[in-house]
Amino acid sequence: MLKEFRNFIARGNAIDLAVGVIIGAAFGKIVTDLVEGIIMPPIGLVLRGVDFGSLFFVLDSSKGIPASLADAKTKGVPVIAYGQLFNDLISFLIIGFVVFLIVQQVNRIKSAVDQPKPGEPTTRECPFCASTISIKAKRCPQCTSQL
Repeated sequence: MLKEFRNFIARGNAIDLAVGVIIGAAFGKIVTDLVEGIIMPPIGLVLRGVDFGSLFFVLDSSKGIPASLADAKTKGVPVIAYGQLFNDLISFLIIGFVVFLIVQQVNRIKSAVDQPKPGEPTTRECPFCASTISIKAKRCPQCTSQL
């Protein structure tokens, strides 16, 4: 079983996945700092000093109305803290957009690599039936011979 685990870890997919998760977590932290420290303060200023991270709705006012979200947590007042949801939603949109841009660039690079260079043949002749087939073909579509 240890040998199987070692073989699993040694495969490139598991290592690539681990690297992706680590980089993704670090990137997520950067985006969170960007949203909370740079993007949301000017938006809050435009909206008359609103701090989105501390917006909340009091569910039970029997213990009094707390002055802040931290005050509500210390007093044990049940609240819906929807302000952090705004920050997280903007972070998600930024991360999603950046991932979209990265995937778009990778696909563009892959398509450029896959394109044949000018002057290179794109077809060849099947040695079994002499029909014209794609140069990438592994099996002839006419005679089904393995190439």
